Amino acid sequence: MILPFLTIGPSENRGRGVFTTEDIAIDTVIEISPVLVLTPEERKNVEQTILFDYIFEWGDEMKGACVALGYVSVYNHSYAANCIYEMDFEHELIQIRTVKPVNAGEELFINYNADPDDTKPIWFEAT
Repeated sequence: MILPFLTIGPSENRGRGVFTTEDIAIDTVIEISPVLVLTPEERKNVEQTILFDYIFEWGDEMKGACVALGYVSVYNHSYAANCIYEMDFEHELIQIRTVKPVNAGEELFINYNADPDDTKPIWFEAT
């Protein structure tokens, strides 16, 4: 499920991103997408490819990974994210939910650290 007013477009200095054409209220589920689950061994192989920047850690111990379908892998990172992602390991889904109101035309962001308040440098900033 992807709300029909979400679009993918160019994001300044980030390639592509997810945007909204309508205002979105706080605490709105804007996407629920299935994932393809990777074993820890498969994760090691995928980490050697361009997909490394698009996978999510997965599982109770976060040793596996997943490839999210839908728009999930296109949301850009921000420490001041207006959305959060939530993992449903049992049903193999990732849900995107707003944590702030979002105005029409704005880009939707998630914090790649999973916690919207976590400001630890992410992998591509840590180098």
